[in-house]
Amino acid sequence: MTMDKNKNLAKPLLEVMDLKKHFKIGRKAFVKAVDGVSFQINKGETLGLVGESGCGKSTCGRTILKLYNSSGGNIVFDGQDISGRVAYSELLGFKKNAQMIFQDPYSALDPRMTIGEIIAEGITVHFKKSRAQIMETVNEILLKIGMTSDFANRFPHELSGGQRQRVGIARALAVDPSFIVCDEPISALDVSIQAQIINLLISLQQERNLTYLFISHDLSMVKHISDRVGVMYLGNLVELANSADLFENPRHPYTKALISAIPTADPDFESARVRLKLPGEVPSPINPPSGCKFRTRCQFADDSCAEAVPGLREITTGHFVACFKE
Repeated sequence: MTMDKNKNLAKPLLEVMDLKKHFKIGRKAFVKAVDGVSFQINKGETLGLVGESGCGKSTCGRTILKLYNSSGGNIVFDGQDISGRVAYSELLGFKKNAQMIFQDPYSALDPRMTIGEIIAEGITVHFKKSRAQIMETVNEILLKIGMTSDFANRFPHELSGGQRQRVGIARALAVDPSFIVCDEPISALDVSIQAQIINLLISLQQERNLTYLFISHDLSMVKHISDRVGVMYLGNLVELANSADLFENPRHPYTKALISAIPTADPDFESARVRLKLPGEVPSPINPPSGCKFRTRCQFADDSCAEAVPGLREITTGHFVACFKE
């Protein structure tokens, strides 16, 4: 299945402005997991968020959904600022419209609950329906994700990894959301199952006009499903562009290195290509370098890169890069 790129991208559903999430780990020490990230996602669009493990992409998604309290910045969802403390009724409405598919499909499901109970839980909270109506909805959603109604009486341990992830998707769909954060939804699955889950997500998006924030370190899958892609490094966005533009013409040195590491199925091309290797190690997020956080691993860095933090700037239409050398 191929991705339909002809979407209505006129109105932003989500706007994230200078978002920060700092974790206190001592009397004076903080881990700046997300440190001033800004982007927007339009209705019906998929924004991919990529980067090495520990770059802050999952923390960014959880903070947007208010699973973590933000340390700064603003989050505007469907025109409503949900930053900081909001009224319970407003929070409940946001939770209904914004859901999450978690990375580990086993630990995300309560082992003491049946599949039917897991999917029905959100419906019970957000809708006034009889038990018969709830179970009818549960059965409809199970069919929608490629499972039969018989699965409603099973427990998570009786399912395969791919089936459990389908249940995670069903749980998110149960409350009819408009926005879903997909937090590495295929990383814990067999390669043979990954494409099935990706195609299911694409099919559901086209059918329900869903909006996705798709978080992953698998750039091949991100390229396949995303309309635009943001690249994170040590809590900051370093590049943001249309998916095709980013993969064909990466501008930030870090993005170039990530894309050069994508494996291909062509053995001749694979043996001939040159992979860009970054020197050194990822700096500690507790004590990151001054100025550009990537400068300690960048071959183009000079003294000016240590003096100021490069902000995202538009170098071509829709292509943003945080680098003084571009």
